[in-house]
Amino acid sequence: MKVTLSQKFIAELFGTLVLVLMGCGSAVLAGKHVGFLGIAFAFGLSVLAMAYAIGHISGCHINPAITISMLATGKISGKDAGAYIIAQIIGAIAGAGILYLIAQGKADYSLAANGLGQNGVGEGSPDGYNLGSGLIAEIVLTTIFLVVVHGSTSRNNSNGGFAGLAIGLSLTLIHIVGIPVTGVSVNPARSIGPALFAGGAALSSLWVFIVGPIIGGLLGAGIWKLVDKETAASY
Repeated sequence: MKVTLSQKFIAELFGTLVLVLMGCGSAVLAGKHVGFLGIAFAFGLSVLAMAYAIGHISGCHINPAITISMLATGKISGKDAGAYIIAQIIGAIAGAGILYLIAQGKADYSLAANGLGQNGVGEGSPDGYNLGSGLIAEIVLTTIFLVVVHGSTSRNNSNGGFAGLAIGLSLTLIHIVGIPVTGVSVNPARSIGPALFAGGAALSSLWVFIVGPIIGGLLGAGIWKLVDKETAASY
């Protein structure tokens, strides 16, 4: 049965909503209980769960950097890519909005003080890393992530059934390393959602978490083209 674009749109919207709600939610609602390691696993497990829930519908991009990288390798059409990115941004905003509503239920919660899991550099960085470090981290970590995504979903990979596991665990690994630097984005939509609510520094530095992952996504696509000769096909 052919999957329609509207079905893919809904899947991407829902998947990105879950990623932001659970990933950022682990930082905002449970951060003091689970620490950076727990937050890292929350993001990875969110992607892992969604990969098996909606992967057969949309491919479970839930990340504009993945969609753009797939477009660059010819694995998705421009029309679908545009719809995916719109759905991802809407889903991220909805996920951040739900998280904000939940967080407000705690008497001592303050958006200004506690945030909403937004990414940042400089004063917004968890460990005070500067703009240069943050941008480099986002580019390199996204590149690594996209090579894993392309490799694990390749038609030439005999272990393709485990793609969701590989992608989820690689995102966990990236968060373990990168959370102290920027909070880790590697996903423009994931950054846009919380930043729109947090405002201030989160909005002023948002470009880092849009430009960095897009560059990383394109670099990942370029590296994959160099090492794999599979025929481009619809993703």
